[in-house]
This record gives sequence, C-alpha cells and structure tokens, in this order.
Amino acid sequence: MAGHGQAAHRAARRMITRRGRRAAVLAGTVSAALWAGTAAGQTYAFNDVVVNGNVALEDATILSYLGISRGEAVTAGQLNDGIQAIRNTGLFASVDAVPQGGTLVLNVQEFPTIGRIAFEGNSRLSDEELLALVSGTARRVYNPANVEADALLITEEYARRGRINATVRPVLIERENNVVDVVYEIAEGGVSEIERISFVGNRSFSDARLRGVLETKQAGLLRQIIQRDVFDPARFEFDQQVLRDFYQSRGYVDMQITGADVSLTAERDAYLITFNIQEGQQFRIGNVTVSSEIPEADVADYVQAIRPREGQVYSPQFVDENIERLERLGARNGVPFLTVEPRITRNDRALALDIDYALVRGERVFVERIDIEGNNTTLDRVVRNQFRTVEGDPLNRREIQDSAERIRALGYFADVAVDTRPGSAPDQAIVDVNVVEQPTGSLSFGANFNSDNGVSLVASFAEANFLGRGQGLSFSLQAGRESQVLSFDFSEPNFLNRDLRFGFEASYTNTDNEESLYDTREFRLSPSFQFPISDYGRLGVYYAADFTEIVNVSDSASPLIQAEAAEGGLWTQSVGYSYSWDTRRSGFDSRSDFAVRFGQEFGFGDRTFIETTGMAMAQTRVLQEDVVLRATLEGGLLSYQDGRSRVTDRYFLNGTRFRGFEFAGIGPRDADTLDALGGESYAVLRLETEFPLGLPEEYGISGGAFVNYGSVWDVGDTRSLTEDDILYNDFTARATAGLTVFWDTPIGPLRFDFSEPIQIEDEDRARNFDVSVATRF
Repeated sequence: MAGHGQAAHRAARRMITRRGRRAAVLAGTVSAALWAGTAAGQTYAFNDVVVNGNVALEDATILSYLGISRGEAVTAGQLNDGIQAIRNTGLFASVDAVPQGGTLVLNVQEFPTIGRIAFEGNSRLSDEELLALVSGTARRVYNPANVEADALLITEEYARRGRINATVRPVLIERENNVVDVVYEIAEGGVSEIERISFVGNRSFSDARLRGVLETKQAGLLRQIIQRDVFDPARFEFDQQVLRDFYQSRGYVDMQITGADVSLTAERDAYLITFNIQEGQQFRIGNVTVSSEIPEADVADYVQAIRPREGQVYSPQFVDENIERLERLGARNGVPFLTVEPRITRNDRALALDIDYALVRGERVFVERIDIEGNNTTLDRVVRNQFRTVEGDPLNRREIQDSAERIRALGYFADVAVDTRPGSAPDQAIVDVNVVEQPTGSLSFGANFNSDNGVSLVASFAEANFLGRGQGLSFSLQAGRESQVLSFDFSEPNFLNRDLRFGFEASYTNTDNEESLYDTREFRLSPSFQFPISDYGRLGVYYAADFTEIVNVSDSASPLIQAEAAEGGLWTQSVGYSYSWDTRRSGFDSRSDFAVRFGQEFGFGDRTFIETTGMAMAQTRVLQEDVVLRATLEGGLLSYQDGRSRVTDRYFLNGTRFRGFEFAGIGPRDADTLDALGGESYAVLRLETEFPLGLPEEYGISGGAFVNYGSVWDVGDTRSLTEDDILYNDFTARATAGLTVFWDTPIGPLRFDFSEPIQIEDEDRARNFDVSVATRF
C-alpha cells in the first residue's frame, strides 16, 4: 500500500510538471479567433470590464496593466497591446479576452505562488550555493520560464566546475491555496577533466614548455587518479592571450593563434584542447632613437633613459618600461602632458624592429576625481595608494593602466576594472575603479619535514589585508623535536601614505638538540623601513635588538663553547641596511632573471661588529626553454671590533645552502670534542640545472643536477684554545655533486637530492640523501 502511495505521488509530480509546461504554452495564446476577421481600423468602446479567474490580484491591478479606461475608444491593435502587457507581467499562466457588446471579459489564470525552493541529489554544491544562483524565492510568483532559466544556470555552474554531464530537472509539487514547491532534481555526474593540451605549428618551443605558461593544466590519461584541472571558458580565453604574450615577449611579433579547439571525448568524460599556432620569425631590437615634437623637451635628456639598446630580442615589455621611464622623466622636468608614442618600423631583411620614441603633447585632460566601488572591507586609501596620479593631475592613460595592474597585484580582489569617462567639463575625466573583494586571510595547521630538523608541527595565522587597511599580519608557531619557533610579523606597505613599507617582526627560538652538547635561546625584535630607489631596486633600513643565551652545556663540550656560555645571556643592538635588485615580475614568465642582494649590519653597545652579507642569482632557459640553468653565489663576513662572536652568532651551513652535508656538517671543529664551532666567514657557489624526465606531465616530476662549492671558516677569537686545537679554521674548500628529483605535490613542491662528496675532510658530516621544500629561483 505504501508503494502504491509513492507511485501515485511520483505520477502527481510528473502530471504537475506537464501542467506547468502546458501553462507556459497557454501564456503565449489568446482567443485570437475573435479578432481574426476584425478590420485593422475598427474601434471599440467598452462601458465595463469583467475579470474572471483572479485570486491573488485585485481587478484594479489587472486593469492597470491593461491600460484602457472605461468608455475610451480603442483600436483592435491597442486592445491587443493591452492584453500583451498583462501577459508580460509574468504573473499569469493564460490570458483570454472576449468582447461581449459593450463589456470586455478578461479570463485569467494566475501562476501559483512559490512555497519553497529545494534541491535533491546535490553533494558537490551546497543548497546555499545553489540558492544564490536561482532567481526565484519563496512567496514570489512562480514563472516557468524563470525556473527553466535557473535550471540552465545551475547546469552551467556544474559545467564550469568540470561536471559537463550534470543534469537539472525542475519539478513542481502542488500545495493548497494555489501554492507550489519548486524542486530541482540534480544528477551531478562525474568530473570531465582535461586529458590533453596539445599544440600544432610550434617549432621554437616544445609542448611541455608552452603548457607550463598556461593557467589551465592537463590531467593526462591518469585523470581518474591525478585530478589536475577542469575546463573553464573564461580561463581558456585568458590562456590564449598568455600564449600571445609569451611569444611576443620573445620577439615573435607576428605570432598568431589560428585556431583553438575544445572537444569532448566520445565518453564525454574528458576534454581535448588543441592550439594551432603560427609562430612567424623572431625579431630583435634595431635602431633606437628619441624624437621630440615638444620644444621644451630636449631629446638629449631622454636618450640616456632608454634601455635596453640595439641587438636584444624584442619584447613589448621593454617598450612599455621605456615609455614609463620617459613619461616619468617628463613629469620631473616639468613638461606637462608629455606622452610617448613608440613608432616601430619593421626591417624584414634584418629581422629587426627600429623604435623611435616620439615625445608628443598628449590630450589636455585633467583627473577630476577617482571613484572607487565594490570595496566593502578595503579602505579607499588602500586602492588610491596604487595610483601615482591624484585629483588635479594631467590624465595619463598609461599610468591609469599601470595603476590597475598594481591594484590587481595586491591580491585583495578577485576582479578589478579601471576605466575613465568624461567629467563635468571637456578637459576633465573621472577614473572609475570597480573591484570585487576576495578572502585574504588563512588559518592553517600542518607539519613540516626536512632532513636537518625532522618533523615539526606548524600552526599559523596570516592576514594580508588586516582590517581592510592593506596591512599584513601573521603569527606562526613551529614545534619540533629539536627546536621551537614563535614568530610575529606586521607590515604597513604605505606608511604615511607614501611608497614606504614599515615592518615589525619579533621571534623567539629555543633549540633542544639531543645530539648537541648545548642548547640555545634566541629572541629578536626588529622594526624596519623599505622603499624603492629604481625600477628594480629597493633599499631597506632597520634596527634590531637581539638576546642570545647558551644553556645546558655538557661538561664534555668544547672549552670554547663552555667559555662562551659562561658569559650568560647577552643583548646586542644593531642598525643595518639591505639593498635588493630583482628583475623578476609577478605573472611574467621570462626567459632570463637576475637578482642581487647586499646588506650590512652594524652592532653597537657591549659588542661592536660589522656583518656583511651578499647574494647574486641568475637563471636562464635553453634548449627551447625546456632546460633551466641556475647559478647562485652567496657569502657572509662577521668582523668584531669590540667583543667576540659566539656560537649563536657565527655561520653554519645547512643542507639547503650546501647540499650533500648535514647541518653544521662542515667548518671549524674542536680538535678534541669535534664540536662544530661555526665560522665568521662563509662562501658558497651553487650551480643547478632542471630538466624534464620524459614522464607524463601530470605526475609533476622533473629532474635536475647540481654542483656545490664553498666553505665556512674562521672562528675569530679562540679564547683559551690555540690554533692547533681547532680543525679547519682556515678556508678549506668542499664540493659536492648530485642529482635531484623535483615533485610538485598537493602539499607543496618537494625536492629529493642524491649527492656525493667531491672534496671532503675527515671530520665532515656528509649526507647522501636530502628531502626539502623546493625553493626555485
């Protein structure tokens, strides 16, 4: 009996569904037969209008939609328009008009009212997410066209998330008093991931290299196991522009995508994407000149700002950077409305592009105001700080575009649109900024592992846009078997509304190494400022207060360490600066990158010292850019004028800085106890390469090789020890070579190093295998 009731209920649902569809058809019909033989010029005048069938709506409301007054003479066409106006309200399943002498009879059938909206069969999308997609709500009039449109929106959202086979069927359940429940029956289906991304016509770059620059990633034949990505039409369009930018930045100015095809496999469970490419020839920079159409702009002042010069592979990025430099120089020189027009002449015989940067007078338009919308949490000033232009300045459209890029680079917004429109006068313009905010905070719990420190538990909180002020705030706690680290960081990127970053950091570190003959406690407090001094250069200055203590020293420890521990806890104050020059830009996949860092710290108080550190890094791609070559040279030097260094101050190399050795595996040692003492000087050269292994890309596995060369030396003041009591106190070079496996895992990029010492001393601590988090340049 219960089964019979359920079958009747299902039949009722199907009947109601069919009834709803018939109602949608009836809504498009009127008893037009009554008008079929009516002459177009015939007029009517109705003394009365009778409305039948309405329940929720009053007669007067319906007559207001009709728009015809009693006794008014109307044509057949006007009457038809009035009936159509009633239909267009979307409130009626059918409208039937019957003239009876001086009376017009309107027979209407109202759509029911929605009681509730429900979803069945959904698990990947929550009810809340689905409700946000549909236009209908409870206690609103049911409209079959809107319900069908909402079902289509839900289907499209599933498709956007990779479930192309998802189906959505709206069903009505009739209640009392002309009320219906709308139920969307959903069959989600499986994920249709991207099985293959291929290219046709690419001669200069391999498929693997081109796939590497795309936002869309392929899952390969193992897509059921290794889920990488789903097809997104918007991202697919973006990827095509990324491909064009990639080629043009390498001099292929004629590159075209002649076709971009997306197809489904026969089983409809995977996408196949093919890009048809026409590369063209690679062009280099030819003659570079500067011309001026502005009398007060002296060409000689601007020529020196141009770089790079002739002979380099052409890139639109170089042109944009030169335009920016020249326009900034014009503003500094007091030349109003200076605009730079790059005039490029092709030399097909030499495969070169001659560039003339023409200084011309731009349009005389000023910025009236900057309007910002959509920032519900982020303060206006955070967005305004990304503009180099303020109200009243001459309008520079290139600077407005650059400001938009800086706003996007903040990472606070899911979407950013910056446009200009006419202002209150012909020489005024309004800049409109529309943003869509996105989450900027994170709370995480996890674990870290590396060969030096083993496993450690990590809890961290980070907020990149604290209280909507654009400030950074983070806490981190890391607890391992041998060390515990607590850190706090705060940053204000626009201190005093300037391009001046203020930072404040505090950290506490406690080591409890079971294999060491002593433990340490360290505390550091440091405020800092950082600001740009060139296109790629930044300068930072800081103050630091450090407390260090050596505790729990074993009686069998080195006499030098025991003597240092006897000094107790020491406070050190210092001031310092750091300079960095870095050509890398976020979002730009360049062929070659360079970075230089240099800094000095000056200690004062009980101990006076100078610490100098430096690092130079370079990376380039060869062999169709499939192979990466990387070189890093770094070093440090401690020089004490008053006081002496301790084991907490000196340098120790870990497995990341010098692969193939344990932490403190090389450097000065006590000749009797073999305790590592550290050194006041170190230098390391690292040469690395990274290359594909021929494995399916969806594995995320590539190979590498490396050679490391360097050393740590010079304990400084040896106190009661003699030179014979310390091993390797002078520079003694070590070298290792090895192979690396890089693996991009869901928990982060890992690297596995297999190394073999080439130069090693007897008491060094080598390590032939290392696991660490990959930090690629």
